[in-house]
Amino acid sequence: MADEFLDLTADNLANEHLCCIIRTRRPHPGVEAKRVWLADRLNEGHVFRKLDERAAVFIEYAPLESAWVPVMGDNYLYLYCLWVLGSSYRGRGYGSRLMESCLADAEEQGRSGVCMLGARRQKAWLSDQRFARGHGFATVDETETGYELLAYSLDGTVPRFSPAAKVGTIASEDLTVYYDDQCPYIHQSIELVRARCAAARAPVALVHVETLEQSKALPCPFNNYAVFYRGRLETVNLLDSRSLDRLIGAS
Repeated sequence: MADEFLDLTADNLANEHLCCIIRTRRPHPGVEAKRVWLADRLNEGHVFRKLDERAAVFIEYAPLESAWVPVMGDNYLYLYCLWVLGSSYRGRGYGSRLMESCLADAEEQGRSGVCMLGARRQKAWLSDQRFARGHGFATVDETETGYELLAYSLDGTVPRFSPAAKVGTIASEDLTVYYDDQCPYIHQSIELVRARCAAARAPVALVHVETLEQSKALPCPFNNYAVFYRGRLETVNLLDSRSLDRLIGAS
């Protein structure tokens, strides 16, 4: 129905579109990888709530204890993504309704609040932090690499980045990408990096994060993807051709 939202469940996951990549009717490797990833997350309290039509209008969040991010805290929800894309959908209050549904879930579950990853400068692949601040989120922790943890606290407590997440460096000088299967676009970014680095004979390490424990121990902020080069955290944005070429100097 128009203007109605639905949650993905074990019963409808196989048939519902996943919002981000909606242009193709053929099976998409990134979408199918996310379906598998989600199937294992739903019984952990992970929520994927979407507009009940073929649109990129959705929110995704999970209990912080089981969220694949190096953030520590008691009794919080972690907000991975909130997107309303397309001129047909913006300005209709969908973003506020989705955010308010998440905050209401936190309150009904007796949670301490909701947190999310932000940055001193808005990053392309992170949800709009100005929008979040308008709903009561505030910076509660930050890293020297320019990332912030935003939180909406219901009881005065706040979460923190893990000590490892604040390191922001690794021993390897090679291009290193940490990634999981949560975002459907990750597959094509990883394949681009793999092919372009091979063509440029540039060494690269593609580190597939496959467990909660791995994600909690990562040496950087992480929402589902993080890039290091010459031992330093560069970005949590998914690499495209232009940004990759700027890093490795490929032609």
